[in-house]
Amino acid sequence: MKQRIEVLEKIKNNLHSRKLILTNQITEQTMDKITDGQILDVGDEALSISMEKIQSSLQKTEMDELRLIDHALTRLERNEFGVCVDCGDAISDRRLENFPYAARCIVCQEEFEQ
Repeated sequence: MKQRIEVLEKIKNNLHSRKLILTNQITEQTMDKITDGQILDVGDEALSISMEKIQSSLQKTEMDELRLIDHALTRLERNEFGVCVDCGDAISDRRLENFPYAARCIVCQEEFEQ
């Protein structure tokens, strides 16, 4: 039991750290401009559009991860973290260490994905 509490505390700290990093990255990306508005030729315009799409994709991925982290932190606050939302069994420490926002045990996650 004590070991489980230590694992959960470590995961909680890691989630808070990752949340801070993601929040800073998203803020920086939002403020960064891909171009200065002066497109010189078709090649520059194509590159600019490609870079904007990549930045948008990265930002969406980071926002998705941030949402998962927020859900995990909410479950931690409610003492629901580490318990499968489907079957109610404990999620293994190993799974939580590798995927800290897991809301389902591996068996239920596999069923959910099918």
